[in-house]
Formats: sequence, C-alpha cells, structure tokens
Amino acid sequence: MGRGKIEIKRIENPTNRQVTYSKRRNGLFKKARELTVLCDAKVSLIMFSNTGKFHEFISPTTTTKNVFDQYQKALGIDLWKTHYERMQEHLRKLREKNNKLRREIRQRMGEDLNDLSMDELHGLEQRMASALEVVRERKVKNLEERHGDLVLEYEAKCEDPHCGLVDNDGDYESAIALANAASNLYAFRLHHGHLGTNLHHGGGFGSHELRLA
Repeated sequence: MGRGKIEIKRIENPTNRQVTYSKRRNGLFKKARELTVLCDAKVSLIMFSNTGKFHEFISPTTTTKNVFDQYQKALGIDLWKTHYERMQEHLRKLREKNNKLRREIRQRMGEDLNDLSMDELHGLEQRMASALEVVRERKVKNLEERHGDLVLEYEAKCEDPHCGLVDNDGDYESAIALANAASNLYAFRLHHGHLGTNLHHGGGFGSHELRLA
C-alpha cells in the first residue's frame, strides 16, 4: 500500500511539529548536497525553527558571503544600503552631540561666547551659578566631615594620660590641641631642655617655651 496523502497545514502538537521539522530539514539538506555534487551548483540554505534555532547549509565550494554578493549582483540591489544609511545617520547625530558638548565646555571656560544672545548668556550664567553652588555645598560637607574626624581623633588621644605629647627621637616634642572644638589644628614645638624640668616640678609650660611647629 502506498502512503496516504498528508494535508499541508500547521501541526498543532508541539512534539509532532518538532519531529516533522527535523525530518524535513534533514531531507532538504540531503537534496542540497546532492545538487552540489551532481550539478556543481552553489546552494545556500538558511532555516530557523519556530523556537528560533538556526540551521544552515552552504555548498563547500562557496561561502555565505559570496552567495549574498552574487545574489545582490544578479538582482542589482544592495542589501546593506539601508543598514549603512542608518549607521551614517547615527554617526552624524553622535558628532553633533559631541560638538555641542565641546562648545558648552568651552563656554563654561569663558570661550566661544561671541555668538551667544543675551538670553543665552543669561542662561549660561544661571547654569554656572547653580554648578558653583553645588561645588560649594560639597566643599562645606567635606570640611564638616573632616572636622568631625578631627574631633574624634582628638578625643581619642585625650584618653591617654600623656595627651598631646609625641616622642620624636628626642629632637622635640609635639603637643596637639583642638581650640574651642573648631576645625583648626595647632601643633606646638616644645624645647627639649625645658620639658624635663617643667614635668619634674609639676609645672606647666610658659608661652616662651611653646612655638608653632
């Protein structure tokens, strides 16, 4: 008995559909190989399954690029022209954006201002003033953070009974004081000759014995 005629319509069962695709794909590739050998033809097949899986056959005597080039030559068309034009347009927009940014940078440096109108100059002034305000706020915040670190560092050092005294190979001693909990850090140099005497007699240090380091 011969085979029954198969109705050509979409196979609803996913498993049967994938099996049929694989069998018929292999059959197409077999015919393509036969055409290549028997007829010395250049054959190219490109297939995508319904799941997006890619399959390709190309005759051993050619390449996919050569097939596309020959296809364009035979039909007198350029498959890449539209894509090339889109790339050129994208490049043009990038260049315009780059030139605009460069000009804005020069204007913020006080250059290239001759062609600006009064409104444009006023807008530039406002933008620079806003940017300056942001920079100043950041600077103040950094100073406040540094001040807090110095206060903590000073408080930690004052827990030491020899607070403010740092030995430096006997050359001089340094006393560190944080005035009024402010952010000014003072370093005083003590004459080595007076250090032992004053400590021995329980005295302090006179103003003539302290020098700013």
